[in-house]
Amino acid sequence: MIAIQTKYIKPTNTRGSRIKAFTSNGHSATISYPHEYSHEVCHFQAVKALVKKHNLDWNLDNMRYGGTENGYVFCFEHSIVKEATE
Repeated sequence: MIAIQTKYIKPTNTRGSRIKAFTSNGHSATISYPHEYSHEVCHFQAVKALVKKHNLDWNLDNMRYGGTENGYVFCFEHSIVKEATE
């Protein structure tokens, strides 16, 4: 299953702060920073924008996330590792 990464983009003289969501297969979306939400929810809003922009049939209910140096990584609840038992 694919992971969705997000990163915060600092404001410039011409653009406000933004959040970019992207995947390893080239999907991406960038949104203006939605200040009305908590930090991790802001990043999740970028994930939702990515899914909508690319018309992806991904169920975002019960997503899991973890922090990185630059933002977050979101993955799906059913993406688990099962170790083989001997």
